[in-house]
Amino acid sequence: MHNAPTAQVIPGWRLLISDAGRFWAFRNHVFPFAAVRAGAESAVDADTFEEIQAVIAEQEKTARAAAFVEEVTS
Repeated sequence: MHNAPTAQVIPGWRLLISDAGRFWAFRNHVFPFAAVRAGAESAVDADTFEEIQAVIAEQEKTARAAAFVEEVTS
């Protein structure tokens, strides 16, 4: 595995590309427990940069929704 080119950056995530060309992303800080419980994952993979962007956006959306629910119910 090697780091993704500097043009392929997603703030808050570390991107790696496997020897097979698959993208892996690892969040710099793990999600809070409520987000993990809601299904947010701090490590994801995809075939292309565009797909990894979409997967990460979905994880961040899940985490934001979990934080909102926790805030409303607290």
